[in-house]
Amino acid sequence: MGFTMGLNLLLLLAMVATNILSLYHLSSTVNSSPAAAPPVPDHLIHQLSTIRATINHLTTLQSSTPPTKKTPSSTASAPSELLLSTSILPIASSCRDHPKLLHQYMTYTPFSVCPDDAPIAEDLILRGCHPLPRRRCFSRTLPSIPTSLPTNPFSALPEKTALLGHYSCKTFSCFSGMKPDLGFDMKTEQSKFLTYKSDLDLPISQLFQLAASAKSTIRLALDIGGGTGTFAAQMKLRNATVVTTTMNLGAPYNEAVAIRGLVPLHVPLQQRLPMFDGVMDLVRCGHAVNRWIPITSMEFLLFDVDRVLRGGGYLLLDHFFSKRADLEKVFTPLIGKLGYKKVKWAVGNKTDSSGVKNGEVYMTALLQKPLTRS
Repeated sequence: MGFTMGLNLLLLLAMVATNILSLYHLSSTVNSSPAAAPPVPDHLIHQLSTIRATINHLTTLQSSTPPTKKTPSSTASAPSELLLSTSILPIASSCRDHPKLLHQYMTYTPFSVCPDDAPIAEDLILRGCHPLPRRRCFSRTLPSIPTSLPTNPFSALPEKTALLGHYSCKTFSCFSGMKPDLGFDMKTEQSKFLTYKSDLDLPISQLFQLAASAKSTIRLALDIGGGTGTFAAQMKLRNATVVTTTMNLGAPYNEAVAIRGLVPLHVPLQQRLPMFDGVMDLVRCGHAVNRWIPITSMEFLLFDVDRVLRGGGYLLLDHFFSKRADLEKVFTPLIGKLGYKKVKWAVGNKTDSSGVKNGEVYMTALLQKPLTRS
């Protein structure tokens, strides 16, 4: 009963706010002739849209909640810290900036199969709406259980092990044949991170040697923007556990990571890393971390990396690219704020068409976090 009364109160407040905003606009134009009436301000339209989306969502929530629902008696004696986490529908503050997308995502039939709307979820997450609100619907699954999954992370990705209906390619073999650098061709992937072709490369064997010479250990790691999880796969063969953050930007990267027997995290770059403080031996930043990230966001990302790294842990910036002038004047001082020891720092020209046109360079750096801070 208390839950229903709370919803009714929220609905009442939302409707009152709508009326107040409407009266505010009318009062500002009452002395004007109809022909000279100014258009509705954009900020009022945005506020009204947000309120209306909220009203629609609360109405749906109220209509789908059983009226006789009772609170379990065990809740009365539950620990206070547990009760703090029982609030339903947590939602990121940035979601309110995209009411139409959010309304589209939250339009579903409770207790039925969820809509096939993975692209909408991806759009919301990329716009900062993360975590997405929870829904009470059943996730879509494959019609049959895969007969076998690879134990070798470099085996070809088996077909009919993921839902690929909303992609242009409907099979993993199609993705592997599109572009070798997409990460779906396991014949190409199995040689990555193993060889030394230039100073920009840091083979995994050398990474472990550098750590051993510093009497350090690499056992737990995080790969930010790790694509299909190849770095994690190579580290797995050396008994190191690596969690990969990746987004499904035009391809099923999360599904590929999972099928390879690895752990994907579907989180964007602007999301606070879902790791506890000081628990990681290594954090690698791949191609997803580059000059296109706003400077302020890059600074927060680097300090969040520092948060999850243990003392003596390593930050690997692998083929970070930017304009040469920006690397010297912007990114090098920004990285320097961490106060890390430079174990490796190499810069080389980015020789593809974009690199030549924009005067871009690659930078690979292995940096070690100090044990103590003065």
